[in-house]
Amino acid sequence: MIAIYPSYHGEGGIQLKDNVAVIIGHPNRKSYCNALASAYAKGAAAAGANVRIIDLSAISFEANLKNGYQERTILEEDLITAQETLRWADHLVFVYPNWWGTMPAILKGFIDRVFLPGYAFNTKPNSYSIEKLLKGKTARLIVTMDSPPWYYRLVIKRAGHHIMKRAVLQFCGVKPIWITEIGMVKTSPLELREKWLQRIEALGRKRA
Repeated sequence: MIAIYPSYHGEGGIQLKDNVAVIIGHPNRKSYCNALASAYAKGAAAAGANVRIIDLSAISFEANLKNGYQERTILEEDLITAQETLRWADHLVFVYPNWWGTMPAILKGFIDRVFLPGYAFNTKPNSYSIEKLLKGKTARLIVTMDSPPWYYRLVIKRAGHHIMKRAVLQFCGVKPIWITEIGMVKTSPLELREKWLQRIEALGRKRA
């Protein structure tokens, strides 16, 4: 079963048009990323948004785009459902760890398989112009890391952020895109982790 939860509304029966898709890009469903994703979803739902969660650790798909774009790879049922959810959403929230300066393989494979020509973008023959098919959506990246955020900014130059923001989401028309860094996680005390969860829940309430 794909971990896309039925839409639910916030406290007091508030009805808003905001549709939020939370994509968890960690291969371990017991990770801190899952806790952060749940906090965001809780805040968004409390503010009246419709929320669906795609937990990549709980769905089944081949992460390798074996034939590139030369031959169409048949989408698994879970990926078809994921595409429907991304199309439905007004706001996309990606929650994932920073591994080797960028995203985990499971999230990269998801993007390779789902953000396809004809769905996320279109190219034109003999032209460099791109038709961006995901216009009108916004996004938030919530990225955990075990290195200090200052190190990621000054030494790694936020390489993974640039890839996700510019080469993937903006390329397909998603903007604006906000980024929240959470770290250092591995040395953080429980009290700090609780504060981070509260901060992310507050972001969810703003749907930002």
